[in-house]
Amino acid sequence: MPGSGNNPTVNRDSRPEEMPAVQIEDVSKHFGSIEAVNHVSLQAEEGSIVGFVGSDGAGKSTLLRMIATMLKPSSGTIRIHGLDTASHTTRVKTLIGYMPQRFGLYLDLTVGENIDFFMDVFGVSGDERRKRRERYMGFSNLSPFIDRLAGALSGGMKQKLGLACVLVHEPKVLILDEPTNGVDPISRHEFWEILGRMREEGMSILISTAYLDEGERCDHLILMHKSRVLEAGSPEHIRSLYPSLEEAMIHRIQEVDEGLIHDRFRL
Repeated sequence: MPGSGNNPTVNRDSRPEEMPAVQIEDVSKHFGSIEAVNHVSLQAEEGSIVGFVGSDGAGKSTLLRMIATMLKPSSGTIRIHGLDTASHTTRVKTLIGYMPQRFGLYLDLTVGENIDFFMDVFGVSGDERRKRRERYMGFSNLSPFIDRLAGALSGGMKQKLGLACVLVHEPKVLILDEPTNGVDPISRHEFWEILGRMREEGMSILISTAYLDEGERCDHLILMHKSRVLEAGSPEHIRSLYPSLEEAMIHRIQEVDEGLIHDRFRL
């Protein structure tokens, strides 16, 4: 697996015969004259957590939105379990769950009503509906708050409810854009416990984060800066020559951008 450059392969072992869960080939995205994502290629295998980290405005959110079919690439291709996101958008949407930075909970509905609404959207019914309601309410520790209005929840509880709503249709690929930003440490820990269970069940998870302790929990990290991928590999690989992951990333960015001397990542 390459440790740097613009064409990393995110793969825990060498099994080329297996179809990757996510495959991105030479993808770019432009908004007028603004280059948001520049020739990014990578792939992620099934049952792994891939973290996206980097400076503000690096292109992480834009890339995740393209993977989630919210945006179309200006060039290049994205495949989810072999399906092109541009030509098979409807089918791809059945395979993915996407939680943006501001997830659209209905604040005037209760916790239970929000879960029920999203199960309605995804067509979950019958006995399976009851099972999933119990499962994801239990996972998120929200069962005691089932009758509380979503607008009355803490920030951490809102994020866990948002995750539960995304999970109710049991996607194969989960895409999360800084879901724990501003969330208290206990809620962040509980959030990642849920992600760990999902990974154990074979779900592929793509997540951007501003917290490098969360980066350490990922199987692989993608470091982005100014629309490009600078580095890809396991957390251990990326920080192997440095005292910490933070210092490794700052050093790598400074190699290509000397003006970023005072930037820091949150721990």
